[in-house]
Amino acid sequence: MLKKNIRTKLHQLTEGRDAGSCYHVNAKWWGSHPFNELQGIDAINGVWQKIRIALPDLERRDSIFVMGKNVRDDRVSFPMADNHMVASICHYQGTFLKPLCGIPANNKVVHLRSCEVHQILDEKIFHSYILMDFLDLMNQVGVWPLVPSLGTEGLWPGPATSDGVNDDVANSLEENTAIKIVLDMHQALHQFDGASVASMPMDEYWTPNFQYYAASGIGTSRGLNGFRLHHQIPFLQAFPDRKGAGHYVRISEGNYAVTGGWPSVKATHKGEWLGLPGTGKKVGMRVMDFYRLENNKIAENWVPIDIIHVLKQMGFDVFARLRHILGEPAKDVY
Repeated sequence: MLKKNIRTKLHQLTEGRDAGSCYHVNAKWWGSHPFNELQGIDAINGVWQKIRIALPDLERRDSIFVMGKNVRDDRVSFPMADNHMVASICHYQGTFLKPLCGIPANNKVVHLRSCEVHQILDEKIFHSYILMDFLDLMNQVGVWPLVPSLGTEGLWPGPATSDGVNDDVANSLEENTAIKIVLDMHQALHQFDGASVASMPMDEYWTPNFQYYAASGIGTSRGLNGFRLHHQIPFLQAFPDRKGAGHYVRISEGNYAVTGGWPSVKATHKGEWLGLPGTGKKVGMRVMDFYRLENNKIAENWVPIDIIHVLKQMGFDVFARLRHILGEPAKDVY
């Protein structure tokens, strides 16, 4: 019942229940910028109070909710192997009545995309990693602060198979091959020769018409050609020295697998990305990957990234630009 109980508690948290009902007394919470790292029940309650003030009729809509035991990653120093983790993609739906993080309310229904990983200890949440897509929320209310995305923006659909939410605990703890296939694909990405994307044998791991749902700012693409044109090539041109930095989560359940790092990728910004010319700055990227496999190949991949945090490391403050758009420009150079 652990998986079902955690999902129930997360829904209750959305509805206004005190965070102490589902979080461990020593809980830590890592969120997308501008929330970042928080510790303790009071701080976690503070986040949810801000969200519920903005969207008072808030409800949580899960599209993926999986559970498993973590697979070891020797690149990270903190203990993580065999921890029970749950991972989810959801949308917090509600009427946007008050500003949230400086994003203006539009008095209409919005869908705040959230991708989450929770570590469980003593049947409560001990650590949370939560990427809320505030860029997507800006897009919904008509205050887009960046150049147009190369991919397609919009609401992420749930899995094509409509089986992303399953409260079957036994299934959640079964050993399966999904995470191994995903990690093998990650190794294939390291075969890039620095010149041609064909040097990475992606055909071995993806279905012909796979869907790639990237964070707002990048957008959705379809198939290997679309993935390469709208995301992979621009990304490699911008960050030619990118490398994996380690995962805090590596779990799988049935045909689903989840990985994520804080940061997951480290790189130097050397070329244009999202409209910003190369700055030479080093960045760390908070990334999660949710995968759905068919016949041992990846058919769908949802990729939340804390884009606003990456841009801030590159010297571009999205929230400052938003304030300027809304009529509050900076009054001095510094």
